[in-house]
This record gives sequence, structure tokens and C-alpha cells, in this order.
Amino acid sequence: MDCLLPTLTKKKEIDCIIRDTLDKVLVLRFGRSSDALCLQLDDILLKACREVSRFASVALVDVDSQDVQVYLKYFDITLLPSTIFFFNAHHMKMDSGAADHTKWVGSFYTKQDFIDVVEAIFRGAMKGKLIVNCPLPQERIPKYQLLYKDF
Repeated sequence: MDCLLPTLTKKKEIDCIIRDTLDKVLVLRFGRSSDALCLQLDDILLKACREVSRFASVALVDVDSQDVQVYLKYFDITLLPSTIFFFNAHHMKMDSGAADHTKWVGSFYTKQDFIDVVEAIFRGAMKGKLIVNCPLPQERIPKYQLLYKDF
């Protein structure tokens, strides 16, 4: 049986899944189903869904829905796709050498990269940590140039 990834379009749905996912890592992919990079990430998430099902749940969040804009502002999601991780309703962060530890920006290179990241987050969360080190080598972490504007 294949895993199906639920698509969330309402703030209430996102709130419920964050609150109700216990003792598992919740992976929320923020993006658009029409974007090529989002589709590449969705394919990786779908392929890895069965292998991480014991310790993680995956859901897709449609950013075009007006109701989820509060999450886009809260997590400062400007580049798509962006992936946010939770464990027992706590936002999990990852130090991947980038300036932003709150989310994974871009796609994973392989299914195994995604599995390794989720497993590292799960192991860290089980030890009570809220931030973990990225298990991937630097060359397999997407790099984005963040632009800062002076006011």
C-alpha cells in the first residue's frame, strides 16, 4: 500500500495536525503543486513515506490558500519549497550551516537524505533537544543567497 500525503489548505487543519501528531516527527512541506522544485520534493517525500512511517508523518501545505498566510509570516517562508519539522507540537530546528535554522529550504537531493534528516530530528527530539545538527555533508545541503535590505 502506498502512502498518500495529505494536503492542508486551512489554518485549522495545520493546527490540528501539529497538536495531534504525538511521538512522531511531523514534516510540513510548504509549497505549490505547480512548482517543479516542489514536485521534485513531493516525489522524494512520497517515496520515503513508508520508510519513515514508524517515526514521522508527512503533510503538504498549499501556500496559495489565504488561510495559511499566518504560517508563512510566522516562519518567514519566502522561498519555496520550505520544510518545517515538529515533534509533540514543538518546532524542531536544524543547524545545517545556513543562517536560518528554522526550516529546510529547497528539495533534498535523494530519498536517503530526507530519511537521514528526519531520523536525526527524531533521535534529537527523543533526547529532549529542540535543535539538532544536520547529518548531511555540506555539499548535499541546498544553498540559497539570502538578501537583506537596509532600511
